[in-house]
Amino acid sequence: MKRLLLLVAAAIAVAALAGVGMMWWSAGPTPGPHTIIVEEGATAASVGRQLEQKGAIPGSARTFYLFSRLFGAGDPIQAGEFEIPKGTGAAGILDLLQHGRPVQRLVTVTEGMPSIIVAEKLAANKYLTGLLPQIAEGSVLPNSYSYQRGETRAAVAARMQAAMDKALADLWPKRKATCPVRTPQEAVTLASIVEKETGKPSERRTVAGVYCNRLRIGMKLDADPTVIYPITKGKPLGRRILRSELNDGNPYNTYRNAGLPPGPIANPGRESIAAVLDPAETEALYFVADGTGGHVFARTLAEQQANVRKWFEIRRKRGEM
Repeated sequence: MKRLLLLVAAAIAVAALAGVGMMWWSAGPTPGPHTIIVEEGATAASVGRQLEQKGAIPGSARTFYLFSRLFGAGDPIQAGEFEIPKGTGAAGILDLLQHGRPVQRLVTVTEGMPSIIVAEKLAANKYLTGLLPQIAEGSVLPNSYSYQRGETRAAVAARMQAAMDKALADLWPKRKATCPVRTPQEAVTLASIVEKETGKPSERRTVAGVYCNRLRIGMKLDADPTVIYPITKGKPLGRRILRSELNDGNPYNTYRNAGLPPGPIANPGRESIAAVLDPAETEALYFVADGTGGHVFARTLAEQQANVRKWFEIRRKRGEM
C-alpha cells in the first residue's frame, strides 16, 4: 500500500511538472503579436505585469516571475522596444527580452535637407512625443538617428545638433588656409551651398574650390540655391527661377550680394563641410551642368559661356527649353 501511494505521489508530481512545463512554453490567452516597451532597470516582475495585461503569458505576472527564476537563464532583461511574434510562449518571451534585439527605429536626415523638412519629419513621427523647438538652419548633421518609442522630439533634435557640434569641433581645427571662411558657422553656410549645388561626391572639393576662389577676390557667388531659399525655406522650387527673383534684393541672393549669405540654406553633410575646409586647388571660377548629373568647370567667362551654350543645347534636345 505504501509503495502504491509513493507511485501515485510520483505520478502526481510528474503531471504537475508537465503542466508547469506546458504553461511555461505556451502562449497566453491573447496570442499576439505584441509590442512591449521595457524601461531601463526593469525586472521580470515588472515586465510580467505588462505581459499579463496584454494577455501575452499564461497565468499571472507572479507566475511568470517564478518560472523565470526557475527556468530562465538568469541574464538581465534588456531595455528597449520588443516585437513579440504571434504565438510566442512565456519561455520564448523571456529569451527575447534577455537575448533578442530590440526594435531599432531610425529617422534619417539626408545631406542638404533643410531644417523645415527635418522639423516636418519629426513632427509627423507617431512614435515620438512632445513639442519640437525651432531647429536652426545648418545646426543638424545629416545621418540616420536611432530613437526609442515614446522619446521626445526635442531629445532627438538635440542629438542631431550635438552630432553637428561634434563634427565641427573635429573638422575646424584641421582646416586649410585656402578658403576665406572665418568661423565654423561661415564654413557651414558655404558647405550648405556646395551641398545644394552638386550631388556628386567627387565634385564637392572642386565646387568648394570655385566658391573659395570667388570669395577670395570679392566676386559674387551667383548660386541659384541661395535665390530659392527665401522663397521655399530650402524645399524644391518646382520651376525655373524667375528674373524678378534673381534681381530680388534679399540678403540671401548671391546674384545681388557679394560674399556669403547671412546663414546656411540647408543642413550640409560632413563631407561638404570637409570640402570647404580643404577645397581642391583649382583656377576655375565658373561651373555649369554637363547633362550627366555633374558639372564642367571653367577659368574664364568665355569658357563658361561656351559651356553654357552646350548645356542649353542639351536641354533643348531633352525638350526642357
